[in-house]
Amino acid sequence: MAEFFNPMNPKKLKRHLEKLYATYNESFLSSDPLWFVHQFKKNRDRELAGLIASSLAYGRVKGIKRSIERVLDIMGWEPYEFTVAFKPSKYKGAFRTFRHRFTGGEDIVCLIYFAKQMLNECGSIGGFFIKGCSPDDKNVKNSLASFSDRALKLGCGGIYGTKKLPLRAGVRFLFPSPVLGSPCKRLNLYLRWMVRKDGLDFGIWKDMEPSKLVIPLDTHIARISGYIGLTKRNTADWKTAEEITDALKKLDPSDPVKYDFSLSRLGILEECRRKKDPVKCRACLIKNICVIR
Repeated sequence: MAEFFNPMNPKKLKRHLEKLYATYNESFLSSDPLWFVHQFKKNRDRELAGLIASSLAYGRVKGIKRSIERVLDIMGWEPYEFTVAFKPSKYKGAFRTFRHRFTGGEDIVCLIYFAKQMLNECGSIGGFFIKGCSPDDKNVKNSLASFSDRALKLGCGGIYGTKKLPLRAGVRFLFPSPVLGSPCKRLNLYLRWMVRKDGLDFGIWKDMEPSKLVIPLDTHIARISGYIGLTKRNTADWKTAEEITDALKKLDPSDPVKYDFSLSRLGILEECRRKKDPVKCRACLIKNICVIR
């Protein structure tokens, strides 16, 4: 278990984080790609919408939301029915002009085609993921590695002009592996949405324990975790994600990533900036646990 680098009593640290958790609740969903998943009532649609939304959750929030909306518009806001009936050759043209930073239209076509094969094989994406899980695993590292590896071995339907998935295929970016050091931020975000259950997350995947989740590590979480003494590492990689998660397990062993949404709001909403700001810092909800002076 990781040690706290914050000299403060963990109970006091938890008390402040609980206040932050209560403040940045579902009323702030509009600032997050998770908002799109909440537009669906059926779990089967939420699972597919969650895969799309989390896969595109990189870059600026405005651009992320615009890209997710465009994909869902093409899917007719019926992600499950669209995926079940999906044929790459039929819809490749519809996504031809799509571009979200490193992700092009053919990558989205391949992502949806992968999802269709997961549904055909296991009945759900959750069922496909669970095949790589072991009750002996400390956390989701091995199951994430298995998920990405098995996903990238699915058929690509000639989407990239070849029978086998080429090394240059952009869809590979959407299925990173912790074995290679990636923090797997977007996949861990998807797992949080699907496994945890509160006003934000859905708890759809019943066969996974929230205690094994790992923090979705982005620049905001990495920076702010350093500010409150959850890590001393400066590299946003898998080891840092594990270190932060292990520290949070001392606060809540059964649900260590519950503070992810609220902590990330501080960065996304620019309430916590890279440099000390007298006005922002004075009003900050975690100013009393910040180790940066």
